[in-house]
Amino acid sequence: GIILESVLEGMAEYYSANLSQNIKRGMTENALQCKFNGSGRPLGYTITPDKRFELDPVGAKVVKEIFQLYVSGTPVSKIIEYCNEKGYKTSRGQVFNKNSINRIITNNRYTGVYQHGDIVIEGGIPAIIDKQTFEKAQEMIKANYKSRARAKADIDYILTGKLFCGHCRAIMSGISGTSKTGKKHYYYICTTRKEKHACDKETDRKEWLEDTVVKATVEQVLTDENIEMIATKAMDLINADLSDTSELKYY
Repeated sequence: GIILESVLEGMAEYYSANLSQNIKRGMTENALQCKFNGSGRPLGYTITPDKRFELDPVGAKVVKEIFQLYVSGTPVSKIIEYCNEKGYKTSRGQVFNKNSINRIITNNRYTGVYQHGDIVIEGGIPAIIDKQTFEKAQEMIKANYKSRARAKADIDYILTGKLFCGHCRAIMSGISGTSKTGKKHYYYICTTRKEKHACDKETDRKEWLEDTVVKATVEQVLTDENIEMIATKAMDLINADLSDTSELKYY
């Protein structure tokens, strides 16, 4: 009886180890062929019967809008409101929240990269957004993370997240320094220069730069002609959205 019990235990352990190995082998084979491995279907894709990724036109449109809103400077809270007001749902059929938006804007699958464990294949699945948009979103995520302390600071850097270096196109962030007299001064600095010392862009005084931007905006952007043009373009976009029946046809 003791010998039989040991044999049965050994057989059970062997079966479990063999099954695990076969599953891993199968998942690796799937990954090398860029097939879905059941690890969660991202929004914007459907899975074909042969486990291939295929674009979902409605979900892909939602993903594109989320990226466009984020890289244009729209806060995540506003993106959440926008998606839920439009009736958009996540891949699980839930309403959008902060985590679901963050998962989308940090998921490099949307640039066409297939990834499973250590297996990474460029162009392995259909791309929804271009790499430039994705990289810009990642830069803004870093900048927004660093700017969270703004609300706790004694001064507000109003251009944070909107200001880019004219030399290397990196985000510019706010810094401060204290002079020998004890007076505090505020500046904007290129993050490449600050973190990597690889850009020759000089720092700019906060007050001067913000005043210059506001003045230029009022004088050169908010003219009667431009306001009329913006209103016309906005109506064109609204009418185009209303005439788009792709979602209706899909449903």
